[in-house]
Amino acid sequence: MADKNPSSKLMYLSIAIAVVLIAVVVPFSMMGKGSSSGAADDVESRIAPVAKIEMQAGGGDGGVKDGKTVYNTVCAGCHGAGVLGAPKFGDKAAWAPRIAQGMPTLVSHAINGIRSMPARGGAASLSDDEVKAGVQYMVDGSK
Repeated sequence: MADKNPSSKLMYLSIAIAVVLIAVVVPFSMMGKGSSSGAADDVESRIAPVAKIEMQAGGGDGGVKDGKTVYNTVCAGCHGAGVLGAPKFGDKAAWAPRIAQGMPTLVSHAINGIRSMPARGGAASLSDDEVKAGVQYMVDGSK
C-alpha cells in the first residue's frame, strides 16, 4: 500500500534533504570553536581552584625569624586555640607527653607534619632552624 500522492513524496524528500543538510552544515559551523586556545583558556579558568592558600611567616625584613616570631605568625593560629587537637600554647598537661618524646622528635614532627598539622605548619618558607626555634618557644612556654 504505497502512497501514490506526489505531494507527500515531495514532503518526505524535503524532510530528508533538511535532515542531511543539518547533519552536514552544523558540524562545519562548529569547527574551530572547541579547538582554539581561547576555548582552552576558558576551560582552564572555569575549572581552576577558587583560591590558593599558603601560610607564610611574617616579619617583612626577610631575615631569620626567632621562635616567638615564628609562633606568633605561623603556629599561634592553631596552637593558640587548640585547632584540630593541636596542643595549646601553655597547656602543661597537653605538652608533657610530647615534651617527653624529646626535642628531635618534636622538631621532626613540626618539619614533616603530623596528623592534621601540615609540614612546617603550612609555612613552606621556614628554614629548619626557624621551625626548631618555634618549637623551642612553645616547649619553653608550656613547661
